[in-house]
Amino acid sequence: MARARRYAPIMDLGRQTRVRQAIDTFFGPSRPPEPGHVLDLFRRTAETVPAYRKFLREHGIDPGSITTMAAFGQLPLTDKASYHRKYPLPELCRDGSFDGLDMIAVSSGSSGHPTVWPRSLEDELHVARRFEQVLVAAFDAGRRRTLAVVCFPLGTWVGGLFTTACVRHLAAKGCPITVVAPGNNKAEILRVLPELAPHFEQVVLLGYPPFVKDVVDTGLAEGVDWPAYAIKLVLAGEVFSEQWRDLVAQRAGIADPVRDIASLYGTADAGVLGTETPLSAGIRRFLAGRPDLAREVFGDARLPTLVQYDPASRFFEVHEGTLVFTADGGIPLIRYHIADDGGVLPHAELLEFCARHGFTPPPGPELPFVYVFGRSLFTVSFFGANIYPENVTVGLEQPGISDTVTGKFVIEAAEDADRDRRLRITVETAPGATADAARIAAAVRAQLVRLNSEFAHYVPPERQLPDVVLRPAGDPEYFPVGVKHRYTRPS
Repeated sequence: MARARRYAPIMDLGRQTRVRQAIDTFFGPSRPPEPGHVLDLFRRTAETVPAYRKFLREHGIDPGSITTMAAFGQLPLTDKASYHRKYPLPELCRDGSFDGLDMIAVSSGSSGHPTVWPRSLEDELHVARRFEQVLVAAFDAGRRRTLAVVCFPLGTWVGGLFTTACVRHLAAKGCPITVVAPGNNKAEILRVLPELAPHFEQVVLLGYPPFVKDVVDTGLAEGVDWPAYAIKLVLAGEVFSEQWRDLVAQRAGIADPVRDIASLYGTADAGVLGTETPLSAGIRRFLAGRPDLAREVFGDARLPTLVQYDPASRFFEVHEGTLVFTADGGIPLIRYHIADDGGVLPHAELLEFCARHGFTPPPGPELPFVYVFGRSLFTVSFFGANIYPENVTVGLEQPGISDTVTGKFVIEAAEDADRDRRLRITVETAPGATADAARIAAAVRAQLVRLNSEFAHYVPPERQLPDVVLRPAGDPEYFPVGVKHRYTRPS
């Protein structure tokens, strides 16, 4: 009988050294970016990542010629189509190998094609700094006993497991944080909270905005005393309005929505790119009530997510109104085109703008700002006007409507029997609630006309009232449970 072949384990002692260095850095104080760190990352990537060497060679670029930031800014952009999907997966990693990459994440596929992203413990420690910026600096979790409830889906997606790991690293650093990870299982969240929450000074819910709102609303219906838990929220994945922030804060008993609700700008490609701070949230709220100033700052009356970022961790550029970043990781990304509509604002410039208009925001870190509207593929064109989910969301948040819907919807530009284009919005009703389709349609039209000048001017008045279709919560065709929601459907 043949014996099973045995392999002697190969210990990567170099990996041990790198992990120890990463832990020492994480446990130490935050440091400003070193001059030339972006060029250093470029050179190291060109030397050690086979796919990027090929990419440069195919574009006729000698890595040795990139010695200034001006030259760096002329490098071709990378993206999923031209880079990630073009080369074998191992070649995208350092030394063409998965060695040292101990975890795999898969993108949610919001663009229609799931993508694999290997990462390491060192990557998690790097991103844990962003969670520290929210949980410790804003929520005071360095001193208050904190229960962190991870409500992102668990599995191959980056959100749940990555968040759980990063928050646990903060606990290892000495913060009095305990993590429970029921994922996006609402019944389990509401089952464990009454058992655990009384033992802590505050509870942080981390998840996607519509789901967290659903948890809060369902908890209220079941008699959960949210104010007794001193709730804080960490949100990601979607742009939400300041009306939404106020609504959820009121229902969760959150007294200070600027400090106690924080949005993350994150992506499967590189983890967390930036974080909302009391400073950025305060500025956003100031601009929310002044569309003219918002347009001056953002070039649009729509209200984007406004976060601060650490250029030592994620270096941002703007290309034709969309964001490009450079970051190290399991797959190092150089001038990576994330395809998010947005821009970058220097710290001093934005604060000077606020002061010029009589507003003094809350104090915050001296870091630059990045704003993001979302991806252009999340829009529907109707009579030449781009219909944005953010505009519809405000309509659903109006009094008398917000209690009857979950906040999820799907926008479509559909053809009727006569081949005329109709704006159709399919809305998910809240469990046990009775929604009024006509009232929702009128509210959405009012907000579209108010917030979207293209809609007001391009769409004939007789076509501005959308067709609202109501579907029950969890409808398998439009609102399947456990799947990242998409707010638009192609026509």
